Amino acid sequence: MSFLPEIDRKLTQAAVEDALERYRMYKFLIDDEDREASITAGYNERLHGPTNTTSDQTADIAIHNVDKQAKRKSYCDRIERVVRRMPRMERFLIEERYLTKEHDYITDYYVYNQVFQPPLSEGKYGKIRWKAFYKLASDLNLLVEKTEQECDEGAS
Repeated sequence: MSFLPEIDRKLTQAAVEDALERYRMYKFLIDDEDREASITAGYNERLHGPTNTTSDQTADIAIHNVDKQAKRKSYCDRIERVVRRMPRMERFLIEERYLTKEHDYITDYYVYNQVFQPPLSEGKYGKIRWKAFYKLASDLNLLVEKTEQECDEGAS
């Protein structure tokens, strides 16, 4: 009997893969997709609205652009920090399989047979990947615990 909660591996793996997908998207979008101010006048009818506020479209857009980019950069930096702290094999696996620009075209089979030298067995690769995913999930607060019902079903 352990005091630590049981982890749902499938849901945790899915959460980590979603986080890595978001990382790749943010990495792609950094320094891109800024809002721009409209130079065409627009007339809006304002009935009894607040008269003590002014709108500054340019300032609102600048704040949005800076905040959005800072959020993306912060997220990417956090993922990269976690990966840098991992042991060499786990770091190599995450970088080669999930953090590359060609992630859509690289399979697990390719990584454990072609990228790792000497090649790894599928089982050894799975163990290394789970350890890396567990560390990422722990640091990013993505661990999914099994419910008591799932734990009881697994015990019987």
